[in-house]
Amino acid sequence: MKKIRPIRIVIYIFLVLVAILYLAPLLWVLLVSFKENAEIYDNPFGLPAAPTFDNFTFAWTAGKLGIATLNSFIVCVSSLILSMIIGSMAAFGIARLRWKFSKLSLTYFLLGMMIPVHCVLIPLYSRFSKMGLSDSLVGLIIPYVTFALPVTIFIMVGFFESLPNELIESACIDGATIYQIFFKVCLPLGKTGLFVTGLMTFVGNWNELLLAMVFISDDMKKTLPVSLSKFVGPYNTNYTQMFAAIIIAIIPTIIVYCAFSNQIVDGLTAGAVKG
Repeated sequence: MKKIRPIRIVIYIFLVLVAILYLAPLLWVLLVSFKENAEIYDNPFGLPAAPTFDNFTFAWTAGKLGIATLNSFIVCVSSLILSMIIGSMAAFGIARLRWKFSKLSLTYFLLGMMIPVHCVLIPLYSRFSKMGLSDSLVGLIIPYVTFALPVTIFIMVGFFESLPNELIESACIDGATIYQIFFKVCLPLGKTGLFVTGLMTFVGNWNELLLAMVFISDDMKKTLPVSLSKFVGPYNTNYTQMFAAIIIAIIPTIIVYCAFSNQIVDGLTAGAVKG
């Protein structure tokens, strides 16, 4: 029987404590969402005396989380697809094509990672107001795609540069065009990078609040984070209903993490070991 080293036991204990540290707040929010509001103050950390789903019903109907979830889904999926297509094409051109300003172009795109959204909030709102995009989902998709491109290009450039040159040369010898090389050779091999960038883009846009709160004023076009802010009043807050709304809001991101966890790990570790 193989003995377990003491250092491995310490690592396991540390990982268990970290898991508890991260999961405990989520479990507490879940428990509170099944309580009455007054029960939070009487027994904040205990099990609900009479579990109720009324908080979820109220959050979904009165809080209009249904239409807000649909709006967030439309915005996140649209910006995800556009950023992945445009970003991967730009990364392929920078990493695999030989032209004079490729490195300069990469630097230009990476400068976008240094620009906080607060600096461009007023110019964007002014420009979109003149273009009639200040109260539409398109007005959210455009900046979401723009701010997602630098990270997408940065990660995908690393993946495309790690591909063997022999694959590109073989495709060229077989008569493949530049578009066939990209879509049939490089893009399938870089799918792990797409999973990583796609997850980062989706989660970031799903939780984005500032742009959505400033650009959208119509209740029927508000996204999920903006709708969650309505549960906090100036004089009173119903915590059970707010926590129920939070649980509804984080379910999609949990599903995405669970469904693509293996691909995410493969993408983060790709290139760590070179043969």
